[in-house]
Amino acid sequence: MRLVSRGRNALGVVALAAVAIVALIGLASVAGIGSGDAPAVSELSADEDPFPYDPARRAEFEARAAAASAHVVFANSPGGAVATAERVARFRDQIEAAVAGSETDPDLLEAVVFLESAGRPEVIAGKDPELAAGLTQIVASTGIGLLGMHVDLERSRELTTQARRALRQGKSGKVERLLRARARVDERFDAGKALDGAVRYLGIARKRFGTDDLAIESYHMGIGNLENVIRTYTGSDGPVAGLVASDQLTYAQLFFDSSPANHPETWDLLAGFGDESSEYYWKVLASMEIMRLYREDRDELRRLERLQGAKATAEEVFHPRDATEVFDDPDQLAAGWRDGKIVPIPDGEELGLVIGDQLGELAPRLGLDRSLYRGLRPEALEVLTLMTGWVRALNDGSGTLTVTSAVRDGEYQHALGRQNPEATDAYSLHTTGWSFDVWRRYESDAQAGSFQFVLDRLQALGIIDYAVEPDAIHVTVSGETEPPGG
Repeated sequence: MRLVSRGRNALGVVALAAVAIVALIGLASVAGIGSGDAPAVSELSADEDPFPYDPARRAEFEARAAAASAHVVFANSPGGAVATAERVARFRDQIEAAVAGSETDPDLLEAVVFLESAGRPEVIAGKDPELAAGLTQIVASTGIGLLGMHVDLERSRELTTQARRALRQGKSGKVERLLRARARVDERFDAGKALDGAVRYLGIARKRFGTDDLAIESYHMGIGNLENVIRTYTGSDGPVAGLVASDQLTYAQLFFDSSPANHPETWDLLAGFGDESSEYYWKVLASMEIMRLYREDRDELRRLERLQGAKATAEEVFHPRDATEVFDDPDQLAAGWRDGKIVPIPDGEELGLVIGDQLGELAPRLGLDRSLYRGLRPEALEVLTLMTGWVRALNDGSGTLTVTSAVRDGEYQHALGRQNPEATDAYSLHTTGWSFDVWRRYESDAQAGSFQFVLDRLQALGIIDYAVEPDAIHVTVSGETEPPGG
């Protein structure tokens, strides 16, 4: 069986400046790993969450989730995050005007603009203006029915078609005139009115839910969908605002306190949104941090943009090339083993993992022992065994996952690159001992689903990032395993 993934562009982690201190607190601050508090992987039960949500540490969970969602925000920013931030910043005065007299935080609204349209008031989420459109990406039916916006959809379509034709003909002046005309008949394309509409929506949602985080989350998920999530979590059909207030619910609790074993119906709803609605609030927070960096530390934003764009994951943010030890050749890797920097991967059903034949398969051709390539950094091994043990626990204590790649040295990596198009000749995290691959072959749909959950939960906590490759899941461990103050 092959793992069904939500797509690479939904994933990523970055330790942004505003959350750097939180991110460096360490894995143990969430899970107890490395501190002796976490259960042994062989002792996990199906209903035991090694990463239980703690309302007292809401800020840390939110910061981790926001940082974990940043990669996709960087990757999907047209022209890059810096260019997108520059476009969005031009609307700051209009954003301030739109929120005046409301409870909406201008920084949050600015982040919504960043995430929704990347600062492009003319953009449509598709070809038909009936879909989400304008600076704040409002759907026509929502604009008309809920927000009282003037939307002449038929005329908007006509002008959109004419503008596209003029654009193909290279008539830029005509395009601008047509777009101005469209903004008059469809207020979603008028930047000021689109911002006003978004503020009205957030005001309605805030009255419905009572909190800013839930109001923002509903902007993409939808008010009705989020109400369903809350009702399944609380097990009550009462008024949603009352449920939120009585249980002091936050979106962080709904997200992190739900799993296949805990509030499974809620998790099924959250995981079932094909448009990745469950991650929306985290992406808004990540976008807000990008805008802060644009104003306060543009050099750092450019640095992050470069690192985020280096790979399909945020692995170079975890371990930048200029600050990470690399094993360039077999001798250096052997020294790493002797110094305890690399430790062996155990092979055992009780751990939920087996070592695949692929591990070190090129070693004999290079005159080396395969065991040289069957290890990881101790912190990476700890996370690997937690992952496989957790998946096994969620599947009634049965099943194994196959590890197909672990540490390499530069010479091995180069040899692999000559025969495998998936292996890079550039900086590879495999040559650092922080990455491993798990075979995309599963014993059941249940195992595949459990593995997807574990991957996503660890990724949302900033512990790993991962990429879906043709035959394997490529995982990089962040290295956050020091206890608080360690």
